[in-house]
Amino acid sequence: MDRTPSIPPDACAVALLRGGARAALTVAVLGLHLRGVVEAGRPGTLRRAGGPAAAGPFRRPLEKAVRTGLYRPAGPRELPGRAVVRRALARMRAELRAAGLLRSLPPGPTRAARRELAALRALHPLPDGPGDLSHDQVLLTVALHGERALTVLVPVFARDSGLTGRGALADEGLFPFGRGSGLRGIAGDGGLPGRHDGSHGPGTDAPTHGTGHGHGADFGGHDHGAGCGSGGYG
Repeated sequence: MDRTPSIPPDACAVALLRGGARAALTVAVLGLHLRGVVEAGRPGTLRRAGGPAAAGPFRRPLEKAVRTGLYRPAGPRELPGRAVVRRALARMRAELRAAGLLRSLPPGPTRAARRELAALRALHPLPDGPGDLSHDQVLLTVALHGERALTVLVPVFARDSGLTGRGALADEGLFPFGRGSGLRGIAGDGGLPGRHDGSHGPGTDAPTHGTGHGHGADFGGHDHGAGCGSGGYG
């Protein structure tokens, strides 16, 4: 009897199936931020932080790719166009397709994936606040509920990094901090689940929590090493 496809226990995979590349990257950035590896930079940008975990090890390939891709600050719309991040996302999509969870044409989650996403949302409803959620739980909540979860759980970092709110304008060239022409690469990120807002590509999730390294302020500081990546979806 054929095996029913099952979503891997990886918040990035859940986010990619629900909202596409931006959603997966949001969860990856959030995982790095909780470890002190990524912080908000100039208005609407992300940058590497200098915490003790900044050099790894990275158990999750997408997190490693994001950290490598932030060789200079980037806005959240620019980051998917950086080559190392684009390759990591392509590997995730290929693995999810092989697992029967992602379609190529039309691009998007399969019926089995949609059923599992609905079941996960029912099991993990959007909370009223961060409470005593572990880092794993924060990442899964953001993966399942996107920007609504960011505004509840990590509003300051999400706003300051440009993942939500007015800071996102930095990617429109309003804050020219020498980030080059990375926006041109985003169009090559196809083959992802469609967005519901009619804009390019998949859903826009925004990670995170307080600025700098104040990780305990928003989540209670329960670091369980959660993160995102590709690998082992079969």
